[in-house]
Amino acid sequence: MRANYLFTSESVAEGHPDKVCDRISDEIVDLVYREAAKTGINPWGVRIACETLATTNRVVIAGEVRLPPSLMKKDKNGADVINPSKFKTAARRAIKDIGYEQDGFHWKTAKIDVLLHSQSADIAQGVDNAADQQGDEGAGDQGIMFGYACKETPDLMPAPIYYSHKILQLLAAARKAGNGDAAKLGPDAKSQVTVRYVNGHPAEVTSIVLSTQHLDDSWDSKKVRAVVEPYIREALGELPIADDCK
Repeated sequence: MRANYLFTSESVAEGHPDKVCDRISDEIVDLVYREAAKTGINPWGVRIACETLATTNRVVIAGEVRLPPSLMKKDKNGADVINPSKFKTAARRAIKDIGYEQDGFHWKTAKIDVLLHSQSADIAQGVDNAADQQGDEGAGDQGIMFGYACKETPDLMPAPIYYSHKILQLLAAARKAGNGDAAKLGPDAKSQVTVRYVNGHPAEVTSIVLSTQHLDDSWDSKKVRAVVEPYIREALGELPIADDCK
């Protein structure tokens, strides 16, 4: 196993489109389980397969669900259908908390389409039977990820991803607090940090990338750097920045 190497990790801010969609999907899961708890529905009976898509001033929420009665309504024919109202409210609340109040994406004016429908009877049967048949049946997605806990940082995360996250966390906090020029930053940002390891331990940062949305069109790259660099240095703390850091 190598003891001396470079390792790079990337983080995206809460305003990155992927993160916006993840946040809205998470809010919907929370909403459904809150409603289940309030109405006394067994949470094991809830089903949520929800995807979110975001584009210019528009959000589409789609998928198959099995919901508590409080999230349903009657259509003109008296049939039970999904009530989109609380789902739209949850999405707007998430977008507002992230900080989007721009012409191209605004929590108040974005068009939100809720295209959720009841879970397929075939899928429902497979999922419901799985509990009785010890996992022999079911429906789901598969994925491969890797991760590990370590003593490199206070959060027990590897240094490159820890510091990439930390930079964006500090910038988001400053933006939301309205601190100086940081108040003119937008929610969408990305950071990338490369750390040199010596004898298996983080020794110095050799490369830093920070790209961020900003709401003042007069800013150039030099101005953006002047605004964000203090937060980058604060995030890195005692981890040295290499003299030849890019």
